[in-house]
Amino acid sequence: MKFFLAFSLTAALAYIGGLYLPWWSIAIAACIVAFVINQSPAKSFIIAFMSLFALWAVLAFIIDQHNESILSQKIAQVIPLGGSTTLIILVTAMVGGLVAGFAALTGSLLRKMLK
Repeated sequence: MKFFLAFSLTAALAYIGGLYLPWWSIAIAACIVAFVINQSPAKSFIIAFMSLFALWAVLAFIIDQHNESILSQKIAQVIPLGGSTTLIILVTAMVGGLVAGFAALTGSLLRKMLK
């Protein structure tokens, strides 16, 4: 139950924050959720990582489909990924997942420290 709640809440807050705030607002959302929902630091990291990885992968894929992969093909040529647009989407999702995961880890450890 806590897993699904934390996963959904992290994704929802990150998505809403991303509409109005800079990209790094995902860290704030993940930190708040991990602070409010009591879980171990490892679980908080994994849940936030998976939540943002999925969110950013889906959003990157949708954006990529809307512009017919024009931008991702050009970026895939600049970055040494062999011109693969799929790898660009996965790298994008990995960055979002890591930022959210470490922010959630911080929120969870902060909760433990203040206990």
